[in-house]
Amino acid sequence: MQWHHLPMILIIITATVIAVGGTIRIYDAGESCPDWPLCFGTWGFDISEEEQGAWWSENPDEIDSRGADHRYTSFQIFTEWFHRLLAGSVLGPLVILQFFIVRRKRESLSTESYRLSALSLGLVIWQGFIGYLTVKWDNEHWSVALHLVSALIFTLSLIALHISWQRDLGKKIPITLGEKTTNRLTIATFGSLAVLLVGAFVSTTEGANEACGVSGFPDSWPLCSGTLGFVIQDVIIQSQAIHRWLVITVFVILIWFGKEERWASKDNCIQKIANFGGLTYFLNMILGAAYILSWTVESGFYEWLSVLHLLLASLTFLLFASTLIIINFHGNNNVEEE
Repeated sequence: MQWHHLPMILIIITATVIAVGGTIRIYDAGESCPDWPLCFGTWGFDISEEEQGAWWSENPDEIDSRGADHRYTSFQIFTEWFHRLLAGSVLGPLVILQFFIVRRKRESLSTESYRLSALSLGLVIWQGFIGYLTVKWDNEHWSVALHLVSALIFTLSLIALHISWQRDLGKKIPITLGEKTTNRLTIATFGSLAVLLVGAFVSTTEGANEACGVSGFPDSWPLCSGTLGFVIQDVIIQSQAIHRWLVITVFVILIWFGKEERWASKDNCIQKIANFGGLTYFLNMILGAAYILSWTVESGFYEWLSVLHLLLASLTFLLFASTLIIINFHGNNNVEEE
């Protein structure tokens, strides 16, 4: 097997884990396995309502925010169970395997590749610990946000390892960039991350999705309860308005970057990745609007749009961050002053 493809395989698995995690959130299944690493004291997911009640009676200290009378569906329990299975039984062991493979090939690989394999191993262990905290603290906002950020950082470590490993095999990417371009890509990266984190806070805060109203166009979108949403009196309840203004701010910055720099037009690779990141950001703005406008009295929001919204936001951040990683590994000796 060509082991240098392993980081890319792990990136795909990690993306699946993140997608399943988003599904857990929108179906309100984050507490459907109240203990960890077991699920209602078992390794399975087919837990009947009677079995759930019996387990609550035996473990009153584990009763979550919904109370002992709440019952989870088999689908809700399965999503949480599958998320753990994929992360703990597939992703984790493969990351360990990756580390030992890179370690065995240390003579032919760079120090950076070895360190990145060790970093990804440490991060996957950390991610498991954060998952435990998320369950223990009943999906508190900070734990969910930390869980997401850790997953994205772990993904970046795999992307960096893939790029470093390819470089060690002699696959170079010629880069000629100016310092200003690199700085602007950095702002785009952290700006998209800020949008993602505030959006995650909105989606995990009860009632925040409806904070700007559900009356449809234009009162609930693009307006916020019929206003521009300038006055922020409660950061938590009005987090959706904050999220929207942050989205607009970053979008304006991205347009300005594109106009001023044409996304580093001297380098085709960086230009393509950054342009694609800008495209996914714009499409995600439309998707966010579609989610707000999808609300109906009968069915509420179309929550599958929320999953796509999360995935596109994550992809946008990873695209911009990947440009910085490529610059770090391939552009150190090819940077021009502007």
